[in-house]
Amino acid sequence: MGLHTRPATMIVKILQNCKSLVQFTYRNETVNAKSILSILMLAAKKNSSITIVCDGDDAQITMDTLTAAFENQFGEAAT
Repeated sequence: MGLHTRPATMIVKILQNCKSLVQFTYRNETVNAKSILSILMLAAKKNSSITIVCDGDDAQITMDTLTAAFENQFGEAAT
């Protein structure tokens, strides 16, 4: 399904206490990853390649946490 409401909500929850600027880029469109609507507007399909940029004091831990969430498919069963 890609980045639909459930994973977008989980991303925003992960980032709510993050101090870093976090952006997602998909098909030449860059959005604020702390915004559910912005993430949904990317309309990224399953298995799409998304570039994640984290810049700030907690950038590394933020990137590690996001990477783990994506690798775990946000807890959704692989289909």
